[in-house]
Amino acid sequence: MTDFSAGLIQVGLLVLALAAAYRPLGDHLARVFTGQRHLRVEKALYRVFRVDPSSRQRWSGYAVSVLAFSFVSIAFLYLLQRLQAVLPLGFGRGAVEPGIAFNTAVSFVTNTNWQSYSGEVVMGHTVSMAGLTVQNFLSAAVGISVAIVLIRGFVRGRTDRLGNFWVDLTRVTVRVLLPLAAVAAVLFVALGVVQSLRSGVTVANPDGTRSTIPLAPAASQEAIKLLGTNGGGIFNANSAHPFENPGVWANLLSNFLLLVIPVSLTRTFGTMVGNRKQGYTLLSVMAVLWALVLAVIWWAETHPTGPAALLAGAGMEGKEQRFGIGLSSLFAASTTGTSTGAVNSMHDSFSGLGGGMAMLNMLFGEVAPGGVGSGLYGLLVLAIIAMFLAGLMVGRTPEYLGKKLGRREVTCAAISILAMPVVVLLGTAGALLIPGEVTAALANTGPHGLSEVLYAYASAGNNNGSAFAGLTVTSDWFQSSLGMAMLFGRFVPIVAVLCLAGCLAAQKKIPETPGTLPTTGPLFGSLLGGTVLLVAALTFVPALALGPIAEALA
Repeated sequence: MTDFSAGLIQVGLLVLALAAAYRPLGDHLARVFTGQRHLRVEKALYRVFRVDPSSRQRWSGYAVSVLAFSFVSIAFLYLLQRLQAVLPLGFGRGAVEPGIAFNTAVSFVTNTNWQSYSGEVVMGHTVSMAGLTVQNFLSAAVGISVAIVLIRGFVRGRTDRLGNFWVDLTRVTVRVLLPLAAVAAVLFVALGVVQSLRSGVTVANPDGTRSTIPLAPAASQEAIKLLGTNGGGIFNANSAHPFENPGVWANLLSNFLLLVIPVSLTRTFGTMVGNRKQGYTLLSVMAVLWALVLAVIWWAETHPTGPAALLAGAGMEGKEQRFGIGLSSLFAASTTGTSTGAVNSMHDSFSGLGGGMAMLNMLFGEVAPGGVGSGLYGLLVLAIIAMFLAGLMVGRTPEYLGKKLGRREVTCAAISILAMPVVVLLGTAGALLIPGEVTAALANTGPHGLSEVLYAYASAGNNNGSAFAGLTVTSDWFQSSLGMAMLFGRFVPIVAVLCLAGCLAAQKKIPETPGTLPTTGPLFGSLLGGTVLLVAALTFVPALALGPIAEALA
């Protein structure tokens, strides 16, 4: 079977699996957030943490809860890493350095999972399980909860109450993430993913010497790493490591897990607003963008321009033989489109066009289909911008789902979409302007070197976590600046989205009229997709022209 055929088969199986899960998972998520009954384990947690599940919060109170919970989580994860030397299952690896500990704490709490260390060398099992894996669950739950609040803003009217953050966080963790991750972990173990509390196993080499192969509880972390669109691997090679991704079936399961919740949330949206065609329209935009990026990356990697790749017949540098170009391209398109950051190939070794498309996929704003929760609310914000532009063109007050889009609503939407470009472009410019900082960190010069820096801040600002990996980011500047990019890239849009939800919920829902622009069907889908492309193009094409575009044309 050719690489192309194997890739097409896996894409087909992936689409079928997502289609099968779309309705039941999407409807289950809707029931989780609209039901009134609390499970026993949830009631117990409310009593322990003294939460009143019947209370409802304004958008401002919800935002304060999100920020307080997240920053306490950062402090806890930082301390856990710094105290690793006295924790069990540390294997003598010692305390994590302050800069790496700060960057890692911010990274995992913001759902970025950027890693500037080798996991099998730096982190012990206690930190991995009690710190990193726990935050994989909680950061994903925060993103889903914020998306649900925005949906409530469209559904509710004449109210300032949008739900209870602590109830939403508990429900999605207990009823969705934990059960799905448990099933996925068992499947990964069955497919050959390692699950061990040992530090490693000693083996004999062919020359008679002995070496130690690191082991870890990989399957349990791998499940939520992908399901929660986190991406942080226990091993440095991430999903290219055979202990995390041993073969094509594990690769298929990995792709399914990182796409299934972002895709199914469009069904949840349609169900909660009472018009499932709204969800289908958003899904179609996500699917077209994802397919477009996949097609371009796949074509670019099978039509190389470099002399070495031309002699080899394809761009196999940096790719695993067991996956080939097709499955590597599929993983790259899915991981950069879902803010996951997991990789099964080296993006730094992709062609100029292939690597540029992976970068552009993040710069779309992570909406194809985006991270868990963040993809949906990011696309809804762009839908509001699209309706605002349409209103300007036809001379009518813009509205979406029965809510007028006035100055406050559009301002919140604008802040949400502008936060990411600001941190990406300012971070890249700052790194390039500091004398000696980039030259000491880069493995390449010229357009590819610029691409490495731009990719790093695009990954951090979009809470993706993948990297070109030709850039060494262990200096204090990169640890701190990338950490700040993750913080601003995560929490500024969240606060803006929660404010937007509050503005929408305060309005009375207005009925449709013959002059209302339909927000289902190909016309609106094209308008929304065009807005995604337009915003990304106007913002990033000048920077991309100096990096991946120049490299591709060369």
